[in-house]
Amino acid sequence: MVLDKINSPADLKKLSLSQLPAVAQEIREGLFNRLTKIGGHFGPNFGFVEATIALHYVFNSPKDKFVFDVSHQSYAHKMLTGRKAGYFDDSRFAEDSGYTNPDESEHDFFNIGHTSTSIALALGLAKGRDILGEKENIIAVIGDGSLSGGEAMEALSVAGSELNSNFIIVVNDNEMAIAETHGGIYKNLKALRDSNGKAENNWFTAFGLDYIYEENGNDIASLIKVFEKVRDSKHPVVVHIHTQKGKGYELAEKDKEAWHWTMPFDRASGKPTVNFGSGESYFGMTCQYIMEKAKKDKDFVVVSPAMPMSVGLGPAEREMLGSQYIDTGIAEEAAVAIASGIARRGAKPLVVTNMTFLQRAYDQISQDVCINKTPVTMLMNYTSFDGLTDVTHLGIFGLAAFTNIPNLVVLCPSSAEEYTSMLDWSLEQKENPVLILIPGNQVTHRPADKDYSNLNRFKTEEKGEKVAVIALGDFFQKGKALADAIKEKCGFTPSLINPRFASGLDKELLRELEKDHELVITLEDGILEGGFGQKIASFYGPGKMRVKNYGLEKKFYDRYKPEELLRDCGMTCEQIIEDIKAQ
Repeated sequence: MVLDKINSPADLKKLSLSQLPAVAQEIREGLFNRLTKIGGHFGPNFGFVEATIALHYVFNSPKDKFVFDVSHQSYAHKMLTGRKAGYFDDSRFAEDSGYTNPDESEHDFFNIGHTSTSIALALGLAKGRDILGEKENIIAVIGDGSLSGGEAMEALSVAGSELNSNFIIVVNDNEMAIAETHGGIYKNLKALRDSNGKAENNWFTAFGLDYIYEENGNDIASLIKVFEKVRDSKHPVVVHIHTQKGKGYELAEKDKEAWHWTMPFDRASGKPTVNFGSGESYFGMTCQYIMEKAKKDKDFVVVSPAMPMSVGLGPAEREMLGSQYIDTGIAEEAAVAIASGIARRGAKPLVVTNMTFLQRAYDQISQDVCINKTPVTMLMNYTSFDGLTDVTHLGIFGLAAFTNIPNLVVLCPSSAEEYTSMLDWSLEQKENPVLILIPGNQVTHRPADKDYSNLNRFKTEEKGEKVAVIALGDFFQKGKALADAIKEKCGFTPSLINPRFASGLDKELLRELEKDHELVITLEDGILEGGFGQKIASFYGPGKMRVKNYGLEKKFYDRYKPEELLRDCGMTCEQIIEDIKAQ
């Protein structure tokens, strides 16, 4: 293989132009090898192979610095910067994360997994370069979908008005975000594509940036020419290239949304090789709930910041929802504020996304929703330690982050019945903003209350003595297993409590426990510091009740094995039983 000779960008530059298409083909073979076996971001990487080759052929990394937005398109970059073993050698897959990572290579400058960040980060590199009196090219790579994020637009504004030095922004326009793009800027991008970059209205030049368009975004020779034009430029410039998402795999070219990210799959058929069974899932249950709710209630509307598939809303479901669905683009702040306005006007908004992305809207939740007490329902997926495990996508910080916002009711369902009942209650009530965490474990069934308007009322599922196990949300099943183990190993029946509410305490119940309990154990699916258990420990602090909190450390975990993490944190039944015996 030609790629065998490439261990750094310097090796790539030794090749002739005629050899570069073969490099592109071999890179795609490496992508196939890795992605068919362990999964990952497919479409963005396949579509940006030629552009990556051209960038490294023209510029001199790491002196010239690339910052990839989200890093969804960085796999080819990794192969050309000494990390191809992570794609061709199955035993070395774990060496490479799915994102750029400075711990892996001097060619990476940030560990990035959230969107719309590259322009601001690269702009900072450029400003730092200028302050230090250095000279190198700074290149930000951003997809068209990511341009809808507020951080990207803010950085474009700064770049066009405040920087008068080298700064190159490569806009990778494949006409897609994860799903289809939404927002007015995409009308302008289409006009620019249709006019070969000559449209009178130009979003980028309006910001004060220079602009070049290249239609042949998957042609290496054309890209080399355009990158050579802007190399060593003395002012900020946007290079707008038109690429094909998923290029090189027919299934991904035709169904761009489904192939944005993939589980391990069979290359010939495209079918997943991982079988999760055909049983119930909260994912499928959520989609069904939303569709049935929309049919029955025309006041109901789903608001998504470019993440409809976080709750299973595919193209067919979105079409059926019609005006009862709005996609704000990658703009969580706007999604939450829009939902607040919808609620204030009297309709029933449901904001859906992943927990890791909702962090970007903390201010809007606090200011635009909670201060105003607008009855917005926010439904979060991947809130569990057992969900997304990449350091950039962890959902384990949500409880500590959001349960401390005044007026926000945070609900943690522990069964299917409790989940749907909480959704029903939240969408119909008009008094409180509500955040509901989709359970991260297998679906379980147990009778549930219908009304949650009496806030912060915990539910005693089993009455016992000596030890009270308070197990929150999807850790309730772990609490049940622990209670059963205490009966067997310790010879008494503990109390088992389902708190349901993570944002407040049932002080009456907690005081009642002091009469016949000596130890309270809390279990929560999140970090301990600032979380649910510490609130209970603080409540009991002045008294005699002993409290033991079990949860995760305040730490950026990365690509861990969930069950090993529980053991490392001392959260297995066996470990907790030993702690009880030692009390």
